[in-house]
Amino acid sequence: MAAGAAIALALWLLLPSVQVGEAGPPPIQDGEFTFLLPAGRKQCFYQSAPANASLETEYQVIGGAGLDVDFTLESPQGVLLVSESRKADGVHTVEPTEAGDYRLCFDNSFSTISEKLVFFELIFDSFQDEEEVEGWAEAVEPEEMLDVKMEDIKESIETMRTRLERSIQMLTLLRAFEARDRNLQEDNLERVNFWSAANVAVLLLVAVLQVCTLKRFFHDKRPVPM
Repeated sequence: MAAGAAIALALWLLLPSVQVGEAGPPPIQDGEFTFLLPAGRKQCFYQSAPANASLETEYQVIGGAGLDVDFTLESPQGVLLVSESRKADGVHTVEPTEAGDYRLCFDNSFSTISEKLVFFELIFDSFQDEEEVEGWAEAVEPEEMLDVKMEDIKESIETMRTRLERSIQMLTLLRAFEARDRNLQEDNLERVNFWSAANVAVLLLVAVLQVCTLKRFFHDKRPVPM
């Protein structure tokens, strides 16, 4: 018991102390999601958003007969912001946002047989980030004149970040388009294979019937013995 207490005391003295500070809320990150919506079903998703930000939502039906779905977007107060019927894709921007949970619903109740493969993406752009960057630049900017100003560096970095984000969004959309086209081609291939097999079966059946009919004709024309 004494040895265990001594070891515990030694570890407590050697280990650095951990200070618990006030941690702010984690930043809301962009996200994308692909899910399967069964026939005759409706599925909703909730996304938290900060106040005074920009929310861009984009969806696309990449699989299923018709490639269409009903879409609605509601604010945290329950106000219907977007309502679309039988659409294959859509892009909508909410600016500025309200603090709370936004509701996104995809409805496939009009279809009784076909399920749909749906892809959607959420993109946030906070207006407060620019103010924080400006405050940081003013705090670290020296009094003497520099060859390269902080404003130029900040503008270059911001332009690069915007272009990189737009490139990521375009690549994501291209992947969604590629998935939709691939699913459509696979469906068409299945249909072509099915009807080709049906045509081959019909041709074989007709050939067998023709052979049987000709044999019957020759069999009926044999001379009758006296």
